[in-house]
Amino acid sequence: MRSVVVASLGLVTFAGFLAPPVHASPAAKEVKRPVAEGYGGAVATVDLDASKAALSVLRQGGNAMDAAVAGAAALGVTEPYSAGLAGGGFIVYYDARKRKVTTIDGREAAPRAMTSTAFEGIPFDEAVTSGLSVGVPGSVAQWDLALRRYGTMSLRQVLRPAIEIAEKGFVVDQTFHDQTEQNAARFADFTSTASLYLPGGQPPPVGSVFRNRDLARTYRELGVRGPDWLYGGELGREIVATVKKPPVRKGATRNVRTGLMEVSDLRAYRALERPPTKVTYKGLDVYGMAPPSSGGSTVGEALKILEALPKVGLHEYLEASRLAFADRNAYVGDPAYVNVPLDRLLSDGFAKERACLIGPRAMAHPAAPGSPDGSYGPCPSGAAEGSVPEEKKEGPETTHLVVTDRWGDVAAYNITIEQTGGSGIVVPGRGILLNNELTDFTFGPAPGDPNLPAPGKRPRSSMAPTIVLKNGKPLLAVGSPGGSTIITTVLQILLNRLDFGMSLPEAVAAPRASQRNTAATQAEPAFADRYGAELTALGHTLTDVPGPPVGEIGAATGLEFLRDGRVQAVAEPGRRGGGSALVVSPRR
Repeated sequence: MRSVVVASLGLVTFAGFLAPPVHASPAAKEVKRPVAEGYGGAVATVDLDASKAALSVLRQGGNAMDAAVAGAAALGVTEPYSAGLAGGGFIVYYDARKRKVTTIDGREAAPRAMTSTAFEGIPFDEAVTSGLSVGVPGSVAQWDLALRRYGTMSLRQVLRPAIEIAEKGFVVDQTFHDQTEQNAARFADFTSTASLYLPGGQPPPVGSVFRNRDLARTYRELGVRGPDWLYGGELGREIVATVKKPPVRKGATRNVRTGLMEVSDLRAYRALERPPTKVTYKGLDVYGMAPPSSGGSTVGEALKILEALPKVGLHEYLEASRLAFADRNAYVGDPAYVNVPLDRLLSDGFAKERACLIGPRAMAHPAAPGSPDGSYGPCPSGAAEGSVPEEKKEGPETTHLVVTDRWGDVAAYNITIEQTGGSGIVVPGRGILLNNELTDFTFGPAPGDPNLPAPGKRPRSSMAPTIVLKNGKPLLAVGSPGGSTIITTVLQILLNRLDFGMSLPEAVAAPRASQRNTAATQAEPAFADRYGAELTALGHTLTDVPGPPVGEIGAATGLEFLRDGRVQAVAEPGRRGGGSALVVSPRR
């Protein structure tokens, strides 16, 4: 649902409403609440049904990883334009027994036939709605690896809540309706997509019940047959056939390019367990996702730059983000293809050298990337102007969930199919939208760009699931959707909580601005109203957030571990219609 934003003391409050359903459903009688505190485990997602799915697994004795996969599968039903089994994502996980943070990379990969020039000369929107944009799905392999290494339940067990939601249906809210309407023209050009998401030729009305029985059958069969059914089996063959020959409506004039994926690409795909990024910030250990995500490296570098400054305010936040993005764009890509200087990007010496460039006024645009070469001297006399191109467009649609269990395990999980609605192509009879993840590559020509396409390469991502430890134990977990604004959203929430004296609910609700080494800083209306004059006087230029949704940056979820074993689960109070926070028990 859309919401009204009111600025008050630098924070944001939201007023919205729940549209009355025209059909009854279990979720229809309940109201999403953005904050919950209690014991025994907690979850926060953008969606009440998904939060309930994850919570049900916790109550059945499952752990945080079991619940995270269950929640992600449920989001594939209720947030299908953001998540799904044909997408991918990143999990940052704290194992309480081992007191260790690890990550699982389920990022989609390019087919072996992909070349560095595959997207050159193709308009971005045309590339999105095509088979060419579809990456080898990573979610199912990620779920399988996550459950085998850290879970206690089978894939079949954790898929049950999502199957039930898909069969019984969920109540359409304003956000789902609006996202369908925004995509209606391209959805209408594919017979399978129009049949599912445009019943009667129109988006499902607010308050109606939406069912996806094809997806229920797909999940059920996946639970029985296992991941090999996708990675080389019949489901995989159906996906490849759809990619290579999208079901374009007769008479459609859209230029829909065919894809390059083969069944052999699915057989070759592997989810990977990777070490997390780690930085210390004011005595806390901040863990994030390493490349091919740029989330952990860019959030981490910005924090280290800020720590090197004598004071931290909004001006410093914007400038540190500007510099970190300059370095991200210059150095970060898939580490199997690019030598990413990760340790040096996150080093104290490099951070101090970059912090030297931050003065009392906004620096010239664009900021040049630094030289993380291990040799760092005193502050230079002046900041150099860069000539690097501005960051390319990146899909805004992703979703993020956080879960913790009774044992103290924690999962921060970003799931995505890239753009809102992915490629726009539904696999006939399967109820799943294909991703357009390969448009996250740089289109080129861009010699030396670390994010050019290549056979089997994983495109750079901005997803930034983050876990913060204090004295070796979880303090915070946070993440957000929003394309490249994910990084600034996570960074700003951390600063709000750790530096600016806000509680976690206040930190999530507060108005946002996003500086990504661009000429102007995107700012939500409440941020511009409160801080615009002050920041403009320092040389910053603020501009509106184009959306969709217009005027909103991100849709975060987070956890904070309070005293006496209490956990506070936090979701958005208003952005994207508000999220859902739940706890196993409000009392011990």
